[in-house]
Amino acid sequence: MNFFLETIKVLLLSIWYNVESFIHLFVPKKKKNIAGEVVLITGAGSGIGRLMAQEFAARGTVLVLWDINQEGMKETARLAKNGGASRVHYYLCDCSDKNEVYRVADQVKREVGDVSILVNNAGIVTGKKFMDAPDSLIEKTMEVNTMAHFWTYKAFLPAMIANNHGHLVSIASSAGLIGVNGLADYCASKFAAVGFAESVGLELLAIGKDGVKTTIVCPYFINTGMFDGCQTKWPRLMPILDPDYVAKKIINAVLTDQVYLLLPKSMYLITAFKNILPMKQGILLGQYLGAFSLMDKFKGRALKQE
Repeated sequence: MNFFLETIKVLLLSIWYNVESFIHLFVPKKKKNIAGEVVLITGAGSGIGRLMAQEFAARGTVLVLWDINQEGMKETARLAKNGGASRVHYYLCDCSDKNEVYRVADQVKREVGDVSILVNNAGIVTGKKFMDAPDSLIEKTMEVNTMAHFWTYKAFLPAMIANNHGHLVSIASSAGLIGVNGLADYCASKFAAVGFAESVGLELLAIGKDGVKTTIVCPYFINTGMFDGCQTKWPRLMPILDPDYVAKKIINAVLTDQVYLLLPKSMYLITAFKNILPMKQGILLGQYLGAFSLMDKFKGRALKQE
């Protein structure tokens, strides 16, 4: 196809895609049925992981829960069974350990079957300035928040590709889009998670596997305890998010095949500003929004996985 025809095609499709997006502002997208799908959630023992498990359970899915917290998983499993899950399985798994991820993944495939919805949710935060963070904690942050995604994809993506059916969900962070003072290692891990999920999504499209969907979630601070002590300068513009609200938005994004979910909605505008404003103006905006002091009173929960 020559340059003229390709250009016309791109222009016409661009117009249509924008019209389509505008229509969906008023007409909700049709939600897919996920009853019977095998959903694996890492970090399912508490926080958003538990809430997502309950939301998926209400839709008749088969749940596979991973965490390092046995008691937390038991409670999540109980809630999920009561909430309508067709079956619930849970496994102790340290997602920072590649060999353990592969071992437990093989066990899941034998005992449950192929995973068709993979939710990479496990995460940790040190909350220390870069020069104050021990090397071991920096490494652990990258292993849990980033490298675990590589290993779970390697384990479960082949079956999705073979069936041209599945969904990859990455629970990243707004700190994976914009750097934050006091979160160097965490931001690095989440930037990497976003880039990894985007790239794999493009690889799938390039090989014609458009039945395997990708959803990348980038929320602001969520009130789960993981970021206890963190403050927001303008709560109306950048609120600390309610966990139930976030879980419901994530499930809706999965059901409608939404590729990017940023929370709150103001993050879409802030991210756009970051990419188009002059650097000095961007820093000025960051200071105005309180990005330099978000972590000043951080307490958190010591290396707590979610």
